[in-house]
Amino acid sequence: MFLADVIGTVVSPIQTPILEGKTLLLLRPLTPSGAPSGLTRIGIDHTGAGVGDRVLVVDEGNAGRQLLAAPNGPVKTIVLGIVDFVELEGEHVYEEQHRESVARLTP
Repeated sequence: MFLADVIGTVVSPIQTPILEGKTLLLLRPLTPSGAPSGLTRIGIDHTGAGVGDRVLVVDEGNAGRQLLAAPNGPVKTIVLGIVDFVELEGEHVYEEQHRESVARLTP
């Protein structure tokens, strides 16, 4: 598993049937302190995340296939959580802001 920022979405009009109706997100992997780490990846959204969210990602085919109940699906990278905060050595190094402001605007 790793942390990532959602930096975009990917639209694929022709794809394998297992991906129909799924949102594909462009993910920038991060260290726990928030520094970019590794290559950008595309992941299947399983949580309702969007651009600007920090997310928890699983990057292992078997776990992804189990989450989607697709034992033979061509699945590897899945977003499985939206991060509220990251604590590193007793300090909060990230606190989610966007969703709180959205919640305040919703009647």
